[in-house]
Amino acid sequence: MNDKIFNTLSATTIRSVLLFSLASFGNLLSSEGAQASEFSLVALSNGKAMLVVDDKLPKMYAVGSMITATSKLISTNSNSATIEVDGKKQTVFLGHAVLRSEPNKNSSVTLQASENGHFFTEGKINGGSNIRMLVDTGASFVSMSANDARRLGIDYKKGTPSRTSTANGIVPTYLVRLDSIKIGDIELFQVDASVQENDLGICLLGMSFLKRVSMVREGQQMILTKKL
Repeated sequence: MNDKIFNTLSATTIRSVLLFSLASFGNLLSSEGAQASEFSLVALSNGKAMLVVDDKLPKMYAVGSMITATSKLISTNSNSATIEVDGKKQTVFLGHAVLRSEPNKNSSVTLQASENGHFFTEGKINGGSNIRMLVDTGASFVSMSANDARRLGIDYKKGTPSRTSTANGIVPTYLVRLDSIKIGDIELFQVDASVQENDLGICLLGMSFLKRVSMVREGQQMILTKKL
């Protein structure tokens, strides 16, 4: 083989090796850059799952919706959600999520006393429309009427049957767990609540929520601050 042919073959071989190496290196960088997302399950409601993805803020996803470009929520049950990632299924369970607050986020709200000295606020339950609430430290749970529960899409009869003492005597109730309650900048997840089939008149913001915030009374104002 003469030197000219040898040099031509050598140049072609070297070029092929370099191209293969560059392609392999690019694939390696791509696979390292596209690290798998981490999913945590915060709440479940009516075929939807509230998920934390890679320590971002929680977001509600419906079954069948895309979570990321390569992941999809495919099913939920009473305590878990199944996610398909690149064709592979993985299951996440309630109670394993560690929620982190937004940095520099002022998670507090200031309430003004009404003429009769009570404190009222507007809140969102399970991400629904606003509902008026009365701050009631005498109520063990966040409490609402069956009508309010139905309006918010809460299937309260799947809850635990119970009874509670009221001014009208002992009444039947259902104990449920709400996905979330948001008041101003404060949002709490997995809050116990009580649903009564008689008319309460107003939703009570009871101790199942209030024990997870600090309450400071300053004259006619009450400042609620989310506990760390």
